[in-house]
Amino acid sequence: MIDQAAAKWLNFVVKYPKAILLLIVLALAVAVAGLPKLRLDASSDSLTLERDADLDYFREVSKQYDSGDFLVVTYSPNTPLFEDAALNTLNELHKELANIEGVTGINSILNVPLLYSPKLSLRDMAKEPRNLLDPGVDRTLAKAEFLESPIYRKLILSPDGNTTALQLNLAVDLEYIRLVSARDDLRLKQKKQGLNAQEAAALKAVSAEFAVHKTKAEAAARARVQAVREVVGQYKSDAQIYVGGITMITADMITFIRKDLVVFGSAALLFMVFILAFIFRSIKFVVIPLVTCVSAVTMTLGIISWADWHLTVISSNFVALLLIIALAIIIHLVVRYREYAEEQPNWTQQQLVLATCQYMIKPCLYTALTTIVAFVSLVVSDIRPVMDFGWMMTIGLILAVVLAFVLLPAALVLLPRETVKPTSLAQQGKPFTAYCAVAVERLGRGILVISIVVLAVSIWGISRLQVENRFVDYFHDETEIHKGLSLIDQKLGGTTSFDIILAPEAATALLMASAASDEGSAAMNADGDDIDEFGGVDPFAQPAATEEDPFGDADPFNEQTPQQASIWMTVAGLQLIEQITDYLDALPEVGKVQSLATLYKVGKDINGSLNNFELALMEQALTDDVSQVLVAPYLDANNDQARITMRIIDTYPGLQRAKLVERIRSDLAAMDGVDIDHVRFSGLLILYNNMLQSLFSSQIVTMGAVFLGIGFMFLLLFRSLTIALVALVPNILAASAILGGMGLVGIPLDMMTITIAAITVGIGVDDTIHYIHRFKTELAIDGDYMQAMHRAHSSIGRAMYYTSVIIIFGFSIMVLSQFIPTIYFGLLTGLAMLAALSGALFLLPQLILLAKPFKVNAQ
Repeated sequence: MIDQAAAKWLNFVVKYPKAILLLIVLALAVAVAGLPKLRLDASSDSLTLERDADLDYFREVSKQYDSGDFLVVTYSPNTPLFEDAALNTLNELHKELANIEGVTGINSILNVPLLYSPKLSLRDMAKEPRNLLDPGVDRTLAKAEFLESPIYRKLILSPDGNTTALQLNLAVDLEYIRLVSARDDLRLKQKKQGLNAQEAAALKAVSAEFAVHKTKAEAAARARVQAVREVVGQYKSDAQIYVGGITMITADMITFIRKDLVVFGSAALLFMVFILAFIFRSIKFVVIPLVTCVSAVTMTLGIISWADWHLTVISSNFVALLLIIALAIIIHLVVRYREYAEEQPNWTQQQLVLATCQYMIKPCLYTALTTIVAFVSLVVSDIRPVMDFGWMMTIGLILAVVLAFVLLPAALVLLPRETVKPTSLAQQGKPFTAYCAVAVERLGRGILVISIVVLAVSIWGISRLQVENRFVDYFHDETEIHKGLSLIDQKLGGTTSFDIILAPEAATALLMASAASDEGSAAMNADGDDIDEFGGVDPFAQPAATEEDPFGDADPFNEQTPQQASIWMTVAGLQLIEQITDYLDALPEVGKVQSLATLYKVGKDINGSLNNFELALMEQALTDDVSQVLVAPYLDANNDQARITMRIIDTYPGLQRAKLVERIRSDLAAMDGVDIDHVRFSGLLILYNNMLQSLFSSQIVTMGAVFLGIGFMFLLLFRSLTIALVALVPNILAASAILGGMGLVGIPLDMMTITIAAITVGIGVDDTIHYIHRFKTELAIDGDYMQAMHRAHSSIGRAMYYTSVIIIFGFSIMVLSQFIPTIYFGLLTGLAMLAALSGALFLLPQLILLAKPFKVNAQ
């Protein structure tokens, strides 16, 4: 059936080559027209799980607490930080950064309120707070406050006092949250229940609106980062300055993707030209394969553009990968064409082209299908960039196969017949693969023993495979990202955000204690026995006519007892938060911890002790500036939720995120007064950890899907369970060897390396199919398994060797990337291809010789 359909199609191609080439040119024109729409995406959303409930909650928390993204500028002056010269320069930098569009405010040592320099009373706190630039401020005390106070310790000043940080606060993009939530809700309903016509139209409309908004928001974010860098650049002669933050990383990642696309694409093309010229020594067999491969990539990019998909740092690798795989297909065709040209000197060009395509279409089709199965398996990973990578490679491979059997034959038919000199193939010497055949014949049992040992070691290595890795290690040491992240992580309180959200039900036991405390405060108010803890002024007395009211018109010390709106703004609630905060602060993996406990500690420091009534008075006495620092980020009064924020030290040796999260959850559950069922975790740590932990399950599911799919393809192709198993074994061994090797040398699974095993099998089976297909042909000649093996090694083995070497060296191009996981991806995939080639040239023929799965006609 396949042979008949292929023969009809190939006859049509050969008969009307000009029409075929014209159609290809038109398709390319449509693809090129869409390229300006191609967009790149390096946002934090692109590095999370598909439809992660924690991502939705993270957005909700950001909205509730108005805690948007931020940029961090670290400042290490050449002169002492607290001297006039350094502070004046820092102030100028502060003002210029504040004027950048999109920056809603800046927190730095210059403008945060000082409460301990010297220590303020509650009455003084009600006045305009002081900051470092106010006249008469003792800078020695201020420095001590930044280093030691519960508010600023480990936050804006390094322990050595030489480096400070400016936090540039960015507005929460509420429109982004609204649009993405609406889109994701409709997508989820579409997946689970289906949509009616109205809902389908709504999904289409909101998706289009979100795409437009996201494009504008990302462009504005990149422009903002560039503006920050331009301002910072003016001050680098006065200080060592780095820029950090998710927005900056996103902007740099876009630059990395663009550079990788250009570098990988250009390097792959140059490499292809060199390899084709070296192997075939013919201009037409350089130009035609090159045009075919580039056409496949261009059409794929066009489809991606018109479909409004985004390229990420992972999926952008498909360009180089598709060029290399497409080239491997072309080389198999060209090698077979030239073999026919030597064997059949009387054939016409049309006969040569038809014979080549008809012979190769079945193995190439099945190799493409098995490779597609491998890449489609990535779709089950639940990691959006990995899923997109799988779909893009699938589309690209389909186009590569179609063009190989359309563009190549159409172009060859229009050119003169190949003239192959006898020395070009037959007399060029014994190929390397012929020596491999000799090794199989003489060392067959040794090959099996070595394979078993490799498998055993690989299984042990896989058991040691980890997913934990440091985000800072994704970048070279000399990059600004690495330097900035390291400095912030080690000296300024950590990098990765981690939030704990306490619902009121989390401390239900405190309600009675709080109520009792309120009754006690009211009783003391009624009896007039309250201790004067507010600077000698009775808070319940009416101010004398001659005394100025220090709190203006809005006197917090009025006749009515302040109403407690939140369980968390009681002494019992704050004591529980303080207990949790102190516990977190003691963990070595945790940097800066912030919560309402800071307010409680400050209140106790100033007042000596606090009851519920005094606490309410203190809260009302706070100015807006102080309240924005001590209350607003940690209390959602509308929902009566308390928030504890912390930053994790990403460079902490031996950091294990999943175990840290589970340990914190377990310890909180064991605390008196905490109902863990009403405690939720959020932050980038949770999102990143979810993605990392999914890699193990994704790897298992992906590999299972790959082997099931390819095993089924082998059964269809070979119609024999024995042959299918023989074909699978070398590929399983190659994939296991790479994963095991990663475990042994300590290379963790990440979003890039998770794809290696699937790619190893997907591309490795190409060699397996080509070899078995040719082995059957050679075996039919004389029925001698050993001689068939030698002939297969000298013919198809040579093409396998060429294509594998091309793939191996092609992937080595990725060492030019600035993204270290991409470098690992390139090197490990190259090693995987070497393992797959070794399995196809040594283990596969030995298994065939042992199993003898093919029937031999009696001679």
